[in-house]
Amino acid sequence: MKKSKNYKKAIEIFDLQKVYLIDEALDILEKFPKVKFDETVEVHVKTEIDAKKTDQQIRSTVSLPHGNGKKMKVAAFTESSQAEAKKAGADIVGGEELITKIIKDKDIAVDVIVATPDMMLKLAKIAKIIGPKGLMPNAKSQTVGPKIGEMIEEIKKGKASFKNDNGGNIHLAIGKRSFDKKALKENFEEFKKVLHTNKPEAIKKAFIKNISISATMTPGIKIQL
Repeated sequence: MKKSKNYKKAIEIFDLQKVYLIDEALDILEKFPKVKFDETVEVHVKTEIDAKKTDQQIRSTVSLPHGNGKKMKVAAFTESSQAEAKKAGADIVGGEELITKIIKDKDIAVDVIVATPDMMLKLAKIAKIIGPKGLMPNAKSQTVGPKIGEMIEEIKKGKASFKNDNGGNIHLAIGKRSFDKKALKENFEEFKKVLHTNKPEAIKKAFIKNISISATMTPGIKIQL
C-alpha cells in the first residue's frame, strides 16, 4: 500500500521497533504531521487469547474520564421507560413500533442500542440486522438493564464498549488529536486498568502481548505494558 507524505514524515520521527512509555508515545504523536480533520486516537491491543474459545472472550465497557470525542447516537428500546430515556438524551426511543420500522428499513443509524430486559425477546426479530453491526444489547457491555436512563447518561458521558475480534485484538478510540496529553493519558490508563480486570480466567499467563497507539492517519507507536 502506498504511504502518504505525512506518514513517511511521521516514521522519521521515532523508532518503529522501540517500545515507549505512554508519556513518550504521546509526545511523539503530538509531533506527527496533522491533517485537515481532527483525527481519532486509538489504542490497539494484541492479546494471547484464543478467540475461538468462548471462555477466553473479552467483552466489557470502560468509562473514559474525558470521553472519546465522539458524540454517541443512542437508541433506546423500552415500553415502560420512554420518558426516562428521552430525558437522559436518547436520540431514538421506541418499543415494538420501532422494531417494526427497523424490519421495514433494514437498518438503524446509531452507535449504541440500549434496552430494558422486557424488550430482549422482542429484539430477536431484528437480531440479523443489528447483530452484525455489533449493536445487540448485551449484559457484558452493560447495555441491558432496568435503569435505562443511567445507561444512556453514562454512554453520553464517555462510556465505551470494547471486545476482541477474531484475531484476539482489541481496538478502542480514546480521544482526538485535539485532546491534551493529560486527557489522552488518563483515558489510556483507565482503559488499561479495566482491560487487566477482564483477563479471562482460562488464561494463566500474562494475556497482553503488546499495545500500540495511533491516530487515524499515523503509524502505530508501541507502548510499554
